[in-house]
Amino acid sequence: MTQITPNPFLNLDYETAIELLGDDYYDEVPVAEFPKHILRFRNDGLLPLLGLNPEVVEDSHFIEAFGKFQGIRPFLALRYHGYQFGEYNPFLGDGRGFLYGQVRGTDGQLYDFGTKGSGRTPYSRGGDGRLTLKGGVREVLAAEALHSLGVNTSRCLSLIETGEALWRGDEPSPTRSSVMIRFSRSHIRFGTFERLRYINRRDLMHNLLDHVIDYYYPEVANSENRYIEFYAQLVERVAKLVAQWMAAGFCHGVLNTDNMSITGESFDYGPYAFIPTYDPLFTAAYFDGGGRYSYGNQPSICRLNLEMLRVPLSLIIPLPELERSLTQFDEYYSSTYYRLMMNKLGFADLSIPEGKALLNKTLEILKETKIGYHAFFYELSQQFNDGWREDSSLILENLDLPKADWDTWRNLYHNILNQLPREEVEKIRDRLSFYNPKTALLRPIIESVWEAIAYEDNWQPFDNLVRQLQTKA
Repeated sequence: MTQITPNPFLNLDYETAIELLGDDYYDEVPVAEFPKHILRFRNDGLLPLLGLNPEVVEDSHFIEAFGKFQGIRPFLALRYHGYQFGEYNPFLGDGRGFLYGQVRGTDGQLYDFGTKGSGRTPYSRGGDGRLTLKGGVREVLAAEALHSLGVNTSRCLSLIETGEALWRGDEPSPTRSSVMIRFSRSHIRFGTFERLRYINRRDLMHNLLDHVIDYYYPEVANSENRYIEFYAQLVERVAKLVAQWMAAGFCHGVLNTDNMSITGESFDYGPYAFIPTYDPLFTAAYFDGGGRYSYGNQPSICRLNLEMLRVPLSLIIPLPELERSLTQFDEYYSSTYYRLMMNKLGFADLSIPEGKALLNKTLEILKETKIGYHAFFYELSQQFNDGWREDSSLILENLDLPKADWDTWRNLYHNILNQLPREEVEKIRDRLSFYNPKTALLRPIIESVWEAIAYEDNWQPFDNLVRQLQTKA
């Protein structure tokens, strides 16, 4: 007699953190039934964090839990509002996903399983509640690329093709469908708080803020000033996150307040893009004609979203205290961005006077020449050698560089090298290699992977790309 292996996902110790808040924050929803369930991606790298051994977790376990949604858990569509391109929208909420469950990781942190493409909810606003397969593929790739680059990001636990034909205005249609599980710290958004102000429920705001602090900011939970310290830490987290995006050359695309996590984590990847060249005006979303969410605008937009969050929080926290905390944003951002970019240039010592001059010159040349942003740093890592310390003319000598003021750049780099002890040279080589992987998730690469799927149902290029991103190959 064949023994059936219990599904480990159905036997996890799920917590009821959101449920205990009460149904003023969510709606219990049914799930869609799909004609097919084909597992296209499973993130084995996340399973040990759940206390699971990837070798004993079967593909069928993913399908049962995250495609057929077996089990008896309530599924919760969260309620929220948000500023979308600067205009307040009170008709939002989880329109094609729900909170599947919350589990404690082996690191002691609480994590969410959130769906995308799991069917209609009260907030679908006429939509079909589905996710295109291409959209799912793109989100898997974005999350794994950002994670490998050190960005504080949600990740995808699974992607299942569901066998439905979908019609979309921004993809050739009919197109294939999927359902995805997002693994993140929380799905509570800035817009979750904005909704509570809109409906004038200070009591619900108070409960939610206590919940957020207890679960996601425990280091301030026992402080007399816990509310203002929470906001101060959120400002720091968001500033550091956007610095991570900028250094990674990543443009999120749609930084509405409903796409901003209250934990300061990056999530929800729609029309994102990694910049091909250093261009602050680069936009990822074709519908962002005014460039509101351009690559270069990301720091100011995230600061603005934090500023708008002060409005609902001021029902509980004195506004002057919120304003004082927000003034620290620019310093958190600039110091983190400087450190990350110096790492990409190979350096860890941030006190070197020429450091900021080198960074400014690097960005100036990248912008002027339109040389590939990711390619430049990768070539820097590949060509670095001991001779650069002896002779500045040897720096990048084997790279066909566009015409620019490279002599000044080389002299700055050379001077920094000679201020460091000789034993630091090998560390510079290692640092350059670690922070500048060969594979960059540029649009042509994504499209080539998708074409293999769309026209040949060939998933090998996708699997290979995921592996390259995860291993920094």
